[in-house]
Amino acid sequence: MIADGGLDAYRELLNAVPVAPFSINFGTESLLASQLDRAAFFGRLRAGAPHPTTSQPTPQAYAELMERAVRPLLAVTISSGLSGSRNAAEQARALEPGHPMTIHDSRTLSAAQAFQVHAAMTARAAGHDVQTALEWMRLVAEQTELYFTIETLEYLKRGGRIGRVAATLGGLLNLKPVVTVDRATGAYTNVGRARSWKGALEALANQVTARFGEGTPLRVGMLYGEVQDSAQVVLELLRGRHPVVWSAFTEVNPVLAVHTGPSAVGLAAAPGAWPWEK
Repeated sequence: MIADGGLDAYRELLNAVPVAPFSINFGTESLLASQLDRAAFFGRLRAGAPHPTTSQPTPQAYAELMERAVRPLLAVTISSGLSGSRNAAEQARALEPGHPMTIHDSRTLSAAQAFQVHAAMTARAAGHDVQTALEWMRLVAEQTELYFTIETLEYLKRGGRIGRVAATLGGLLNLKPVVTVDRATGAYTNVGRARSWKGALEALANQVTARFGEGTPLRVGMLYGEVQDSAQVVLELLRGRHPVVWSAFTEVNPVLAVHTGPSAVGLAAAPGAWPWEK
């Protein structure tokens, strides 16, 4: 089992898998995201001269993981609507015909990708085959929603990723969006907005309740940028509306933070028990 650097792993889930890393590029300087000190990264991100870009994992990075992996091998990638990581995995598979690999496009990223990796790793731990792992990931993907909000659109603007998010906000860059990944395209799209950061956190919680219905038990994987406080606020809002049967926190990795900036809060949410527990 392998994944890519779009994954935001949780210690509380079965997420400890080898990862094909993304690179973060500051001008001509290129660093693996896994090698970046978070405090230094956010300092450079704020400075914005130059604004960093991201590069997908190389086919060689995938090939190296393939050579070390136990067979059969399953790779779970960030949405192909957001990155060429899946394409790099496919190139690696073509380069290594002696090392067969099944590639699963998560159609999402971050915490929601972590939920899918957990599903596949749970299937593996129970002695099931790759097809069962794929089915469990499909079930998890169907019931999981990923939402995040950001305090400013400046970083999306700097990185040229403003796209559909800004279009749905009518170009009002002072608004705080609630963003998800469109299931059809696998790309970012806006599903809500607020005029203040407090309002954005409330809108994030409101989106979850609107999707699943008040009172529905939830599993919630929280995400945060530099500080956890705002993510804790959102979780407490959800606890006031839902029985939260599982929750955990993890940091947004630099691959996503390049576009969200330091003040980002997100979550993956799904109803009740895991599909295989029902």
